Amino acid sequence: MPEMEIENGAVRLHCFCTDWQNIDWRIMDWQAFWLTIRLASVVTALLLVLGIPIAYWIAFAKWQWKFLVEAVVALPVVLPPTVLGFYVLIALGQRSPFGRWWQSMTGHTLAFTFGGLVIGSVLYSLPFAVQPFAASFSAVDSRLLAASTVLGVSKFRTFWRVIVPLSVSGLVTGIALSFAHTMGEFGVVLMVGGNIPGVTRTLSINIYDQVQDLNYSAANTTALVLVVIAFILLSLVYSFNRRFWKLWPRL
Repeated sequence: MPEMEIENGAVRLHCFCTDWQNIDWRIMDWQAFWLTIRLASVVTALLLVLGIPIAYWIAFAKWQWKFLVEAVVALPVVLPPTVLGFYVLIALGQRSPFGRWWQSMTGHTLAFTFGGLVIGSVLYSLPFAVQPFAASFSAVDSRLLAASTVLGVSKFRTFWRVIVPLSVSGLVTGIALSFAHTMGEFGVVLMVGGNIPGVTRTLSINIYDQVQDLNYSAANTTALVLVVIAFILLSLVYSFNRRFWKLWPRL
């Protein structure tokens, strides 16, 4: 626990030392944990389905204005999460044609629901999937693609039999980054989903709540979980990529 001194309404932290043996895992909000895991899994699966076609088009399209699409895909990297979250909230609410249509069909809006979180998270994490995918597709030797074409192999079969096996490193990187990035989202999920326990409260929002309540022990426990998950994912990705590139000359 940190030592605190309250002076004139301000909280000063003198030190914060993590005692691993005294961490109480019972104060962990496991409901928020499993909701976050579920959100990250759904978003990653959707990004795999949506990101591969977009990345393929970016890698091989000859359209001269392609850079505009690349800029749109990369926007979430530079935009403040609250800006993206605000526009997603507007798009999902009653102010937009889509929001009104959805409400007329289902009786409720997508804002402040798990489905709304999924849409916002897919948009926010899109570049973290598409950019590694596109980079790995572009790195495939063009001579192999030309040889496949000469042999009469269709583009579909060429993609799955040539491009994908040689792009596994980029695909794994994109999947891992998408999952880890979704796990740590805060601004977008707060704007789009609010803070509803069991519905939209993720681990990052839970940490914010605990800090607001000066419950640093619980915040520390939750934060450590996110740090460990991110570290494990990145370590696995780097380990896999290193082994993949060692085997590259044999392919």
